[in-house]
Amino acid sequence: MRAERCRARGRALAALRRWFEAHGYLEIQTPVLVPSPAMEEHLSPIEAGGAFLRTSPEFALKRVIAAGLGRVYEIGPCFRDREIGPWHRREFTMCEWYRTGAELGDLMDEVEALVDEVARALGVRPPSWRRATVREIFSEATGLDPAIASADELSGIDESFDDAFLRRWVSDVEPAMRGALFVSDWPASQAALAQVRQAPGWPVACRFEAYLHGVELANAFLELLDPVEQRRRFASANAARLAAGEPPHPVDEALIEAVGRMPRTSGIALGFDRLVAALCGWDSIAP
Repeated sequence: MRAERCRARGRALAALRRWFEAHGYLEIQTPVLVPSPAMEEHLSPIEAGGAFLRTSPEFALKRVIAAGLGRVYEIGPCFRDREIGPWHRREFTMCEWYRTGAELGDLMDEVEALVDEVARALGVRPPSWRRATVREIFSEATGLDPAIASADELSGIDESFDDAFLRRWVSDVEPAMRGALFVSDWPASQAALAQVRQAPGWPVACRFEAYLHGVELANAFLELLDPVEQRRRFASANAARLAAGEPPHPVDEALIEAVGRMPRTSGIALGFDRLVAALCGWDSIAP
């Protein structure tokens, strides 16, 4: 533990809580030990005593929204196995918030304001943000349009479109990013727990990711409200896990029930450790 990093994290935490309180958000504490860790097939949970350490507080916070609260947030520890590298750790701190009636543009505005608040608390210049689509960013970096390119054109390897897309995204697109950037309209196959809409040329997920100097900071959804579709996506993700030789994740029945009662809501998960490190110019999220 380094004293200067502890001080920076403390100032950033205080700034986050000031911002949320000033904007009418209620801080929530949800369980860290959960019966179902995640839906996405690429996440590797850590088992603990017949349950799992949460990969995010998403499922629990959606139940809070379904219970009638309109603006909630949580800052706390999350856990993901096989997370290795300067910007990954098995245990990290997530800041996640949900707002009923909000659209994705509203959350982009909130991220800008919140990051400005934290930057000023850390004594650094707040970044200026650009908003763009996946097609725009991908085409700028690779010269290819992912809405019409085949998997073979994307990677030259016999693999699925999603695998080929993500391979090029990590190898060519993220390293070319500069400054602060919102990237929206992801391929519909990568919707996870977000709604899907038809955009010109292809169906897209109603979600965005926020990047700072090429580091992914946050992932936001216009939340799925269809419990039947939610169950289907659980089944599809578990089938993919089984095909990859991984055990399936338990289906969270309480989440599915809550999805059917939620009002129109947008939610976002932001990596607190990454935010502080990226703003301070550190080369890792190590404490």
